[in-house]
Amino acid sequence: METKPARVRILDAAHELMLTVGLARATTKEIARAAGCSEAALYKYFPSKEELFVRVLTERLPALTPLLGSLAAEPGRGTLEENLTEIARQAALFYEQSFPIAASLYAETQLKRRHDEAMRGMGAGAHVPIQALETYLRAEQDAGRVSPAADPFAAASLLMGACAQRAFAYDAATERPPVDDFAPRLARTILAGITR
Repeated sequence: METKPARVRILDAAHELMLTVGLARATTKEIARAAGCSEAALYKYFPSKEELFVRVLTERLPALTPLLGSLAAEPGRGTLEENLTEIARQAALFYEQSFPIAASLYAETQLKRRHDEAMRGMGAGAHVPIQALETYLRAEQDAGRVSPAADPFAAASLLMGACAQRAFAYDAATERPPVDDFAPRLARTILAGITR
């Protein structure tokens, strides 16, 4: 049986522990133990727990940031409705999977503050998808597909906020709205507010 490379084992272990015990309680020592390596080996690949968290988000969860970047680089590709639906779908899945990981941070104010500072230092954080979607919507506005009167930041905040709220609000419910129903409905609603 072939053993996975150490970096992959570390990411797998971090993802699993962050999901089961939360980011605040998933220590680098526990992650290293679960990955079958030393804590020193973990730090060889990931200089901090925050860096490891960002890598889990970008490499183990739905690829929201690359999607937003590619759309912003090529405005006019596909229809706005198709693009916003795919963004909403990926964002809903991303928040659904990342919320259980990050929720434990909110229970410890000092840890949350340190985590936020580290994330800002890496150019990461919850604001990044909103800014990326705003950039895409501005590119579509410049291309004439979004109304000049529309507010791309507000539209991006509404779409991402709705996707995050779907993850948060329905944890206690018996059933979360299915993403393949939720995403197109959200996209059409946002589209109605930003097109002519």
